Amino acid sequence: MCDSCGCGNVESFTIIPMQKSAVLETAAMPTHHGHSHEHPHDHPHDHPHDHPHEHGDLPHEHHHHEDDLPHEHHHHDDENHHHQHEHLAVNIPVLAKNDRLAERNRGYLKAKGLFAINIVSSPGSGKTTLIAKTLELAADTLPAAVIVGDLETANDAARLREKGAPVVQVTTGTVCHLDAEMVNRALDHIDLTGRRLLIIENVGNLVCPASYDLGEAIRVVLISVTEGEDKPLKYPPIFHGASVVVVSKTDMLEASGIDAEALRRNIHAVAPEAEIIELSARTGQGMDRWMQVLKENAAS
Repeated sequence: MCDSCGCGNVESFTIIPMQKSAVLETAAMPTHHGHSHEHPHDHPHDHPHDHPHEHGDLPHEHHHHEDDLPHEHHHHDDENHHHQHEHLAVNIPVLAKNDRLAERNRGYLKAKGLFAINIVSSPGSGKTTLIAKTLELAADTLPAAVIVGDLETANDAARLREKGAPVVQVTTGTVCHLDAEMVNRALDHIDLTGRRLLIIENVGNLVCPASYDLGEAIRVVLISVTEGEDKPLKYPPIFHGASVVVVSKTDMLEASGIDAEALRRNIHAVAPEAEIIELSARTGQGMDRWMQVLKENAAS
């Protein structure tokens, strides 16, 4: 998991506000120092800082983070000096900072009257298609904004923006999940006026996003019928925290050869409290129930 393997130590990420003139590809992200900025600096810094510097009309900003973990120092013995080394086991709550910021996000969104969902899934399971259809159906009754997470490109955000919703892209580089700070930064670049629903499309991954609270109200796990019946048993942590599990691409059920009942049993085995919604965003089957769940939760 990210919280123990170290891949949660984010060095940089990019926010693309998705202005009409914004390009689809993100710029390169230098990682040579530990502060957030929006333009290169030509003066030295004696200490890290995290406030952005405004400039021009560039469509993205870069964020760099110092590693909060202790650094390992190597000492080389010469032939006349010998040192004894003691190894200490140190447990560091690597998610403590993230959890604090997630609570801040949650409070901010609640104050704004926004119901936020975090959609997680494998790559290619249909997240973007579901979100696009949701934006269409919710336009009048539950107007939404979207934060999209991907390793590279802003293609999904551009596609969703065509639906008329405010969309911000977060490109994470090599990081396999969104975290609370990325969402926090993205919220600075999205117009939430008149919006009631915030959809966060997480990076396609069934492992690392399980560890990261983003400040959402509920987590939605998406699994397509083409992925097989045993995905919940293989990746239980991501399902443990799910309020809703969406089984997508049901129009491909027969062609996939999946045992739908076995999939339902496996989902209930690891997420007994989660509601299962079976749907096809392409044909519209099951979308009524999906929209009803969103509206009920947003009203509560």
